[in-house]
Order: sequence, then structure tokens, then C-alpha cells
Amino acid sequence: MKLKVDRGFFAWLFIILSTLVLIFLQDHLKWLSTYPKELIIPFDHWLNLGMGFLITYFGWFFMGVSWLLEWPIDVVRFVLQSLPWSVVSFLICVFAFIAAGWRLALFALISCMYMVVIGYWSESMNTLSLVAISVPLAVLIGFGFGVWAFQSQAAKRIILPMLDIFQTVPAFAYLLLILMLFGFGTVVGLIASILYSFPPMARNVLVGLGRVPAEVIESGLMSGATNRQLFWQVRIPSTKRQLLLGVNQTTMASLSMVIIASIIGGTADIGWEVLSQIRKAQFGESLLAGLVIALMAILIDRATYGFAKNSSTYQPRSSMASWRYSLIAIAGAAIFFLLSSLIPALDIWPRELEINPARGMNEGLEYIIINYRAAIETIKTMAFFFIMLPAKIGLQGSVSPFTWGFELQTWHSFSYAIVLTGFSIWCGIRFNMQLGFMILLFAIFFFIGLTKMPWPAIMIIYTYIAWRLGGLTLAIGTFFGLCFLVVSGIWPEAMLSLYLCGIAVILSFLFGSGLGIWAAHNSTVSAILRPINDTLQTMPLFVILIPFVMIFKIGEFTALLAIIAYAIVPAIRYTEHGLRNLPEGVIEAAEMMGCSKQQLLWTVKIPLALPVMMLGLNQTIMYGIAMLVIAALVGTNGLEQIVYIGLSDGNFGLGLIAGIGLAIIAMTADRMTQAWSYKRQKDLDLQID
Repeated sequence: MKLKVDRGFFAWLFIILSTLVLIFLQDHLKWLSTYPKELIIPFDHWLNLGMGFLITYFGWFFMGVSWLLEWPIDVVRFVLQSLPWSVVSFLICVFAFIAAGWRLALFALISCMYMVVIGYWSESMNTLSLVAISVPLAVLIGFGFGVWAFQSQAAKRIILPMLDIFQTVPAFAYLLLILMLFGFGTVVGLIASILYSFPPMARNVLVGLGRVPAEVIESGLMSGATNRQLFWQVRIPSTKRQLLLGVNQTTMASLSMVIIASIIGGTADIGWEVLSQIRKAQFGESLLAGLVIALMAILIDRATYGFAKNSSTYQPRSSMASWRYSLIAIAGAAIFFLLSSLIPALDIWPRELEINPARGMNEGLEYIIINYRAAIETIKTMAFFFIMLPAKIGLQGSVSPFTWGFELQTWHSFSYAIVLTGFSIWCGIRFNMQLGFMILLFAIFFFIGLTKMPWPAIMIIYTYIAWRLGGLTLAIGTFFGLCFLVVSGIWPEAMLSLYLCGIAVILSFLFGSGLGIWAAHNSTVSAILRPINDTLQTMPLFVILIPFVMIFKIGEFTALLAIIAYAIVPAIRYTEHGLRNLPEGVIEAAEMMGCSKQQLLWTVKIPLALPVMMLGLNQTIMYGIAMLVIAALVGTNGLEQIVYIGLSDGNFGLGLIAGIGLAIIAMTADRMTQAWSYKRQKDLDLQID
């Protein structure tokens, strides 16, 4: 075994030596650790001036738009609130049956009965009215941008980064902008929901139109179709399934904004109910209300996915079947409407028949807190002192008699350096040179602490990694993104966000991949995990915080657990998907060569599934950052906290700058993981959608 020395070896060696030199010099050159205040560019001040100009001269236009958008919401809300619950429930069940059959119709019935019996029907209809307007508008806007990007490369180069920004900048960062332009009310929530939910539709339109087979286009041209006919009668029908998947993702994104929209909308919907219960720290009540949104999300998700799955370009649903379903819906709705006038319970569910198990849920949680307090404190203390604090301020700052039981001596540091250097050299020789250098960098980070590292060192390291993964373009983008964090004065907060989110993502990916591997080889485990994943993914992020806050109290450890609970889902799903969809020929060949189950897993299956698993890591990072912003409510101090400060103080510029900082971190991680996944697919000659 020999270590292969190439250009990369000397580049990595230069990175390591430069990092060590900068660490040594930062005690003598303070600007290496703290960027000079006099050099900070006041982007937030400029943004606030621009906002003031916009409100002064164009405020009338935005208030007019707000007035126009209020009408359709009020109309839909009036219709849903006026109809008996039995009529609306019947129509929802018919819709579910058309989409995916009787099983989904039964789930729709159970979901509607839950909303009725638990006492949240009126609030649910208010939420549904917001979704019913925001989703069609988001679909139309997304469709327009997707078509524009498909037809123009120049537009595509502008639209794709714009979509990234809307999906990665926390909604709280631009809520103040919307609030200042459109005023307080439901419309603000509607616009925030549209801005957050139209990018998935645009991306699916772009992907779908780009995947139309060339022979289909040629057939249309040979038939004498004009450009307009070719688009509407050939391309659009050929990509119908992808468009319906875009509608699915847009709907889910819209629902995820319900509670955030409630913060500024102030309407009596489910989001506001969840938020009000959270403010009272009522676990049971907030969970019961949150389940309403989860059920709505699962129902709409399955229905839109059902339409996409069953869609066929060449075998459209017959007009006779459409008429039959329409007649059933009209006749059934009329029957239930008449029955509701005879049976009051079918119109308005009696309050005395409502069921509220919240008290029992609260008591159960209190029992756990009281009886397992010692174990809870032990877990919290060990995780904070032995994992979180070293990652934050390094072993040199966290090891003390109070935390670790001893004081860090010179020989401890020397032994640490010798052992980790030896281990990195062994890994470089045994496995991969880059792995050895990455381990060495990790050892430096863990000893010094991410927040104590010189900012030029971090910029050099990440720019070089970006260049190795994605080439010069990604390296330049990463460099200028990090420069923005430095010169705007938010670098310290960015490192705090990166430290907490980084730990959460690593743990989520490790545990999630483990569960995904288990689920891929055990159908029972897969069946158990699927509804749990659905619930975690659709449950409002605020609700996920509640049990952790009540058990572990306010603090960074609580935020860490909440992020892991949300971000672990894509790691599980992508790992299971990757392992279940491997080329059968390769697996059979490995089995014929006599591979054991363990060898088959680690030497064949996981290497082949790694590109898909890396896409799971990509989504885990995105989910982690999304939850990080919500976790700011329980005591974090990074960029996410600045976003809240900007919102509460009315400082639009400050909140947006912090939001852009989080977006830069998310987009950089996204591009790096995508680049690595693409390179891995190319090396393995795989094509992963």
C-alpha cells in the first residue's frame, strides 16, 4: 500500500499548513479572528433606505393588490364555512376516490371526522381557503417562470438562482417586507405562501419540458404543428405527470407555510390555533391542532401524487367517467345538504360530542419529565459538554475540571495531534488521500472550534473543496458567498448557525442512513417508518419543538434535537430508495461470487447507492436549515436569531441580510453535495433521476 502523490496532495498540504499558520497568527493579528468593524459594508442600511423609497412612492399600488387578493379568499372562506361539514367531507372523499381509490377516500373520511370531532372544523376550513387560493396562484406563477426558463437560456440563468433564493432564504426574512408593502392581514400570509411554494412548480415545469422525447417532437413537426400547437398539444401533454408532481410539491410547500402565515395573518385558522397553544406551552392542544395540518398535507399529497401516477398522455379519462363522477358529487352533496337540514349534527357538530384528549397527553408528558428527570439531565449534559461545546469552541476551550473532570495539559494536546495525524495518514494510505486530509482538517476544527477558527482559513478550505467538487464556477461562487458573510458583519453568527446545523446534519445523516439501510432490508421496518416520516415531514415545525422544549427546556441542545427530528426524514427515505433500486444484475453477480450479506452491503450496495444517499444528505442540509430558523425560538444565537430580531424590530435590512446569509450556507452546501453526487454517478456510469 502506497500513498499516491499527485497535485492534489501538495494542494491539500498547502491548505493544512496555511490553516495552522493562520491559527498561530490570529493571537497576534486580531483581524484574522474578528473582521474590522470599520470595513463592514452597511448593506442593511441601504436596504432599509430602498424600502422606504418603495413604500413612499409605490405603497398605493401594493395596497391595491392586497385589496384585490382579499376578495377571492373571503369568497372561498364564506362558501366553505356556509356549507355543512357533511357536504364538504363528502366532496373531499369523492375527490380522494377519483385520485387514488377507496383507501384514500377512507383516509379522507377519517381525517374529516377527526377535524369535526376534535372541534377544529371551522379553523380547518379557514386554512383550506388560504391553500385553495395560494396553490393555484403559485402553480400559475411557477408554470410561467418554468416555461420562460425553458425557452430562454438567458432567463434560465437568472430564474434558477432566484428560485434558490426563495427556497433557501427563511420566510421570516422577507415577512417584514411583505408586511410593510401589503399591510397586516390574510393577504400577507397568502403572498408569503406563494413566494415560498411556486419554485417547486417552476423546477418541475423546466425538468418536464426538457425531458420530452425527441421522437415525440419530431412527430409533431412532421404533422405540421406550429410552434404554439407544438407547445400546447405536444410538449405539455407529454409532461403532464411531471407537472402534476409539481402541483403536489407546490401544495405541500404551501401547507408548510400555514403557521408562519398565521403569525402575520392573524386569522382564526389552524395555524393561528397551533401558534396560540404553543405560546401557552400546551403540548397536547398544539399537537392535536398540528395533526390537522399533517392530515390535510398527507391527504393532498396522496391525492395529487395519485393523479400524477395515474396520468396518461395517450389514454385520457373518458368524458363519460368524468360526467359520472360529477353527477355523483352533485347528487351526494345535495342529499347531505338536505339531510343536514333535518339532522342538525350533520350541519354543525354538537360541542358536547367533541373529544379532547389534550389533558391526558399533557399529563403523560409531565409524568415522563418528573420520573426521568435525572436521565434527561445526564443526556443533555453529556451531549453538550462532550459534543456540542468542543465543536463550538474546541477542545482547548471546553476541556476543564468542571466539564471533563481534568484540565487540558500540553501533553494532552501533543498526544491528540500525534494520534489524529497518524490515523489520518493511515486512512490516506489504506483508503483515499483526500479522506486522510479531511480527517486531519476535522481534527484541527474539533481542537480549535469552528467559532474560533480564523475566517481566512475557513474561506480557503471551503473554496478549495468547492473547486475540487464542482470546478472553478462553484469555487468562485463559494468564495464570494463567504466574502459576503465577512464584509456584511454577520460572520460570527454564521459560524454559530453552521456549528449547530452541522452537528444536526451529521447526526441526522448517520442515524437516518442506518434506519434507511434497515428499512431497505426489512419490509416491516419500512412500513413502520413510512407513516412516521410522513408525520414528521408534514407536522408544523413549531409543533415539533414543543415536546423537546417541555422535556429539555430552552437551550441549544433542545434546538439540536428538534432539527434532527425534522432533518432525519430525507436521510431515511433516500437511503432506502437508493438501496431498493439498485441494478439487479450487479447484485446477482456479487452473490454468485460468494459475497456474504455484510460484504454485499458494504462493498456493493452502499457504494452503488451512495449518489442517491448524497442527494439525501443534500435534502437533510436543507431541512436542517429550515428547522434552524424555527429553533431560534428556543435559544440559539446565530443568523436565525438575527432574522427574528429584524422582524420584531421592524428592521427589514437586518433580517434580510441574515436570511441571505443562511441562503448562502444552504446554496453552497447544496451545490457541493450535488456536484459530488454527479461525479459519483459519472464514475459508476449511473443515471439517477
